[in-house]
Amino acid sequence: MRIAPELYLKMLVVGGMERVYEIGRQFRNEGIDLTHNPEFTTCEFYQAYADYNDLLSMTEKMISQMVYEIKGSYKIQYHADGPDNPPVEIDFTPPWRRLSMLSDLEAALGETLPQPLESEECRRKLQELVIRHNVNCPPPQTTARLLDKLVGEFLEEQCVNPTFICDHPQLMSPLAKWHRDLPGLTERFELFINKREVCNAYTELNDPIRQRQLFEDQANQKAEGDDEAMFIDENFCTALEYGLPPTGGWGFGVDRFTMLLTDTTNIKEVLLFPAMKPEETAAAAQAAHQQVAAQAAADVEQMNIADGQN
Repeated sequence: MRIAPELYLKMLVVGGMERVYEIGRQFRNEGIDLTHNPEFTTCEFYQAYADYNDLLSMTEKMISQMVYEIKGSYKIQYHADGPDNPPVEIDFTPPWRRLSMLSDLEAALGETLPQPLESEECRRKLQELVIRHNVNCPPPQTTARLLDKLVGEFLEEQCVNPTFICDHPQLMSPLAKWHRDLPGLTERFELFINKREVCNAYTELNDPIRQRQLFEDQANQKAEGDDEAMFIDENFCTALEYGLPPTGGWGFGVDRFTMLLTDTTNIKEVLLFPAMKPEETAAAAQAAHQQVAAQAAADVEQMNIADGQN
C-alpha cells in the first residue's frame, strides 16, 4: 500500500514522459474523523516545463469552471456545521485570494520571526508563540511542526472561500524547488476551501545533491520522533541524477472536494467502503465480560471437583 504516487510519477518524467497523471487510492496510517480516512482518493499530475505559477492559474480556472458547470453558479451553500445549522456560502468566483505564508503569518501574529528559520533562535520564538496563543503542538516541536500549527490557527481559519497559501519555507517542503525571488522559501502553494486543504502543488526540486541533503534532514527529524517526516529514497535520488526537467507537480484530494459539491460533512458518506471503527455497545461489552467471568467460575468449580476426587 502506497502513501503517494509522487516519486514514481516523477521518475516517469525523468524517463521522457513529459505529462503524466494518476487518479488512485492512497493509504495513510492516520486517525479517522469527519475529514480523514486511512484510504482515500487523489488526482496527481506532473507536467514538464511548467512551474507553480502555471499551476496556480490552471487550478483556479479548472476548479472554478468545474463548480460552475456542476452547480450552475460560482457560489455554493455548504452545511459545514451539519444539516441542522445554517449553511455557509462558498464563493468560487475567480480570482482567488493569495496569501504568502511567512509574511501573512507574521502580519497575523504582529511579530517578525528570527532568520534564518533553521536557527535555534527561531524555533524558540515559535515555541513562545504557540504557548502565548494557546496553540497545541505535541512533541517533537520542530520548527516545521511549530510553523504548521501556527499557520493552521492564524491563516487556514481565514480560508472559507478558495484561498491559496503560497511560498512555504524550504524546511516544510523537502520536494519543492527554492523560490526564485524569496530566499529560504519555495515555489509551493496549497489550496484551502472551507478551512480544509484540498490541493498541494509546487515547482519540483530537480537538483539531486540538494534533494539528498533535504532527505537526510527529514530522516533526522523522523529519528527525533516526527512521524510525518520522510525517509531517504535512494531510487529517486538516482533518477534525479539522470535529469528531471523543470517540472510542476499537482495533487488534489478528490474525496474532500466531493464532500463540498454534495454538501456532505462526513467523508465516509462519499466513500463506497469507508474504514469503520469497531461497533461495541456498552451492553455488548458487559455481556462479553459476564461470559468471561462465568467461564472462569466454571473452570474453578471443575478444578475443585477434580481435587475432591483425588
